[in-house]
Amino acid sequence: MASNAPAASELHSSGFFNPIIEACEGCDRIIEASNNKYCQTYAYPESKWRLGFCNMATHKKPEITVGTTKVNPLKASKRAAAGSAKKKK
Repeated sequence: MASNAPAASELHSSGFFNPIIEACEGCDRIIEASNNKYCQTYAYPESKWRLGFCNMATHKKPEITVGTTKVNPLKASKRAAAGSAKKKK
């Protein structure tokens, strides 16, 4: 199966792909072509960081915050009683 598609380095240096931005530094998906660094996944890497985080970044992981919530003791006791009543049936 022969392909006439250009090589990755030719495609990136052709002008279709934009160079990476500072937030992309350190990612495993960076390739270097004609003395510039490009993302091999996205043609416009700055658009992936516009909302705060690139979903394909390998060097940064999203911070998961676990918050404590207040539990109404009356509702908790009712849920526990209802849950144990369902298990008895």
